[in-house]
Amino acid sequence: QVQLVESGGGLVQPGGSLRLSCAASGFTFRSYAMSWYRQAPGKERELVATITSAGGSTNYADSVKGRFTISRDNAKNTVYLQMNSLKPEDTAVYYCNANRRVSPSYEYDFWGRGTQVTVSS
Repeated sequence: QVQLVESGGGLVQPGGSLRLSCAASGFTFRSYAMSWYRQAPGKERELVATITSAGGSTNYADSVKGRFTISRDNAKNTVYLQMNSLKPEDTAVYYCNANRRVSPSYEYDFWGRGTQVTVSS
């Protein structure tokens, strides 16, 4: 059974930091690109950061570049999102995603249930 379980969310003051974790099970973690998405109330889900299967490449949304860092530990089947200099506009539910494209027309795509991050004074 595939599971992605996020943790580490919470309430933090502007300028503060949080580290999100996503523990994966039920699939070959090291073969999947991993991403963090977020969805704020009334807004569409947006991609925050992605890391390739071996961890050699990362990409970030412009809004979080220089503040957030995605990393992974394939030995622990876990992906992380270090969030620094948090802003109120970072408030959202953060979701973990695992993706593996096996052909031009087929991919495996798994989602966690999300963890709430609230940035407020």
